[in-house]
Amino acid sequence: MERVEDVQFMGEFVNLTVDDGVGTIRLDRPKMNAISFQVQEELRAAATEAAERDDVRAVVLYGGERLFAAGNDVKEMAELSYAQMVQRAESVSGAVTAVAQIPKPVVAAVTGYALGGGCELALAADYRIAADNATFGQPEILLGIIPGAGGTQRLSRLIGPSKAKDLIFTGRFVPASEALALGLADRVVAAADVYAEAQAWAGQFRRAAAYALRAAKTSIDQGLGVDLATGLEIEKAQFAGVFATEDSATGMRSFVENGPGKAVFEGK
Repeated sequence: MERVEDVQFMGEFVNLTVDDGVGTIRLDRPKMNAISFQVQEELRAAATEAAERDDVRAVVLYGGERLFAAGNDVKEMAELSYAQMVQRAESVSGAVTAVAQIPKPVVAAVTGYALGGGCELALAADYRIAADNATFGQPEILLGIIPGAGGTQRLSRLIGPSKAKDLIFTGRFVPASEALALGLADRVVAAADVYAEAQAWAGQFRRAAAYALRAAKTSIDQGLGVDLATGLEIEKAQFAGVFATEDSATGMRSFVENGPGKAVFEGK
């Protein structure tokens, strides 16, 4: 795959760039990367583009050096009635779901604040690398509301219901060290290294078997929402399906001839 450095989606506040197989979805809405309805639509568009592009093998979510995202745009939401929010609810959750459904490895590079909708966006990633100055939280309860973009669901699945209830009921902020202990963050590194570390994690998959990765992610994500027997059926279907790919033949032939870990995949 040729090395490519290009902007593939450009919104006012969100863009997608691609560099040698790694896409970066970057939020850039000064001052705090507040996630407005416009940002949600741009996130959805960037996620769709990343999902569809063959030259994107993995994705980094990034809010910049200062912070990831400090939450949804409260000023915008405060003006809405119940009926208006019913109409908007899909936009609120749909953008984060679009990120979660990217059928490729996704890593969040979290600096500074990842609060409310920002925390929910980080939860949509498969892996989270946090700066040592990062702060996570779901403080919606302090506004008299609850998380509306997956926080009650993804957080409880990730760290367990009792720990999730503690964070959501209290709305308290969680420093990087505690986020790591809870399993909310997967790694903590120096703030200056967060984006490079996330790129390196995503870069592992530049030459990986793309359809096998897709099948593995589908099996895990769909299996989490069903009983074990149904999850095993999902896995069985995905397992059989990858035998239709060229990469499966390449990988097994390489194993037989050369041993493990030497296959060169084409993503086909």
